Amino acid sequence: MNKFLAVLVAGLFATSAFAQTAAPATPAAKAEVKAEKADAKAVKSEAKVDAKADAKVSKAEAKAAKAKADADAKAAKAKAKAEAKEAKAKAAAEAKAAKAKAKADAKVGAVKVDAKADKDVAKAKTEAVKAEGKADVKAAPAK
Repeated sequence: MNKFLAVLVAGLFATSAFAQTAAPATPAAKAEVKAEKADAKAVKSEAKVDAKADAKVSKAEAKAAKAKADADAKAAKAKAKAEAKEAKAKAAAEAKAAKAKAKADAKVGAVKVDAKADKDVAKAKTEAVKAEGKADVKAAPAK
């Protein structure tokens, strides 16, 4: 913007200098006017080049910002996908552990039933032996 103002000011000086030369122009004055015109033209050209360069920079910055936003979105999507996989794996592991626990509990239950049955059989045998012993004692002749 500053360069544009400089172009306008230079143009103003060039036109005012040109308008004031009502007297016959001397070669030095002609050279001065020509130099001022060339300067104004150069400043205008520079302003135009600067504007184009600034536009290119703005366009590149916008493109970079879009690329960054796309990269962030892609990373967030990948992270969410990984977290979903992790949650799924945790759920599967927990289900497997629950199944193993249930199976172990079932085995313990079966062993408990078998142990109780063994105890009951042993108790019955012991009672039978005791009863047999008592019967033998009663059946024995008294001396």
